[in-house]
Amino acid sequence: MLKHKKESYFWTSFSDLMTSLFFVMLVLFVLTIALLHKRMEATQMQIDKIKEIEEATNRIDTTYFDYRKEYKKHILKIQANFDVDRFTEDDLDESVKKDLEEAGLSIKKSIASINEKYSNIQYLLIIEGQASKDHASDNHNYELSYKRALTLKRIWDRKGIDFGNNCEVLISGSGTGGTMREHEEELNQRFLIHIVPKPGIIEASKQK
Repeated sequence: MLKHKKESYFWTSFSDLMTSLFFVMLVLFVLTIALLHKRMEATQMQIDKIKEIEEATNRIDTTYFDYRKEYKKHILKIQANFDVDRFTEDDLDESVKKDLEEAGLSIKKSIASINEKYSNIQYLLIIEGQASKDHASDNHNYELSYKRALTLKRIWDRKGIDFGNNCEVLISGSGTGGTMREHEEELNQRFLIHIVPKPGIIEASKQK
């Protein structure tokens, strides 16, 4: 009889313990699901904001720029043709330099418009020079494309075009390489503009 009573107490205690553990696990499960759901909502909001900002950076004045969605870059439609092995500002016509200045002012206006809504986002403005396959060597064409992109930056600097403290300007030259090229080689002597939010955009979005 005593043995039976002890066994009864044991199984009652064991049952209470298992019930308590079940409720603890249930509460932890519910909390985990709630936290995951909240994190997914926050992540989706950040993704939506990133897409919205990217779409805003794509809407630069079509007078001067042609956006290529597949490459996420803008082609500067002004034909700034340099002679072979030339890259300086003096090698360009005055009318071309004037158009390049207006294009820079257009970018400045677009970035200022974006900043009105997303004032805490940092950007990279990449000026990429391309070169056509001419009599210069491929290696020299890479150097020329960089120097020509640098010339464009200097034209904007001389005009006093400042894109703001939250926009970092990078100069690059892709020479005769890259995937974004035209079949007609003369058309590859051009500038590509790429405006992208910096990687810290998600953290910045959280602070918005």
